[in-house]
Amino acid sequence: MDKKLFRALNQFTGHYRYLDIIMIMISKKLRYLFAFILLLMWFRNNFHKRIASFAGISAIITFFLTSVIKSFYFKPRPFLKKRVNLLAPVPSKKNSTFPSKHTTLSFAVAISVLFYKRTLGFILSILAFLSGFSRIWMGQHYPSDIIGSAVIGSIIATCVNFSASFWEPFITRVIHGYNRFISLK
Repeated sequence: MDKKLFRALNQFTGHYRYLDIIMIMISKKLRYLFAFILLLMWFRNNFHKRIASFAGISAIITFFLTSVIKSFYFKPRPFLKKRVNLLAPVPSKKNSTFPSKHTTLSFAVAISVLFYKRTLGFILSILAFLSGFSRIWMGQHYPSDIIGSAVIGSIIATCVNFSASFWEPFITRVIHGYNRFISLK
């Protein structure tokens, strides 16, 4: 089923030039938009700093968990198993297709924001979905990799949110320290 769905989606790659360009741009540049949004949130007020902090914590935990999973589990990329429509940049053949770092991080940030800012979180969730979809389109991941990665990122963001009381003292100190540093200037 996974391979059939991959084929159904990937078969259009290379046939629609502008769509290919959009998918490459989403895959390569969307992470910068997420970072920019978090940076803007950090410079607004303390409430938004808290949201950006929770999203940052979720992203850091997600990054480490993704690295651990990839070090113990290897699933070959689609282009190593069969002929697929592949768009550049081509990832290393040594990298596991599961989990997708792009997708786990995107969902971790999107869901973290969703807990506090529904509209922005919803928009970021759609962008996170597009990030994952672009990876399938480009021939780099199977749909199950993207779904699993979205689940991992979402679960980590949810766990960070539900354990907010654990993180709160750290976040408060960071925000207070930053605000004090800025007031000294």
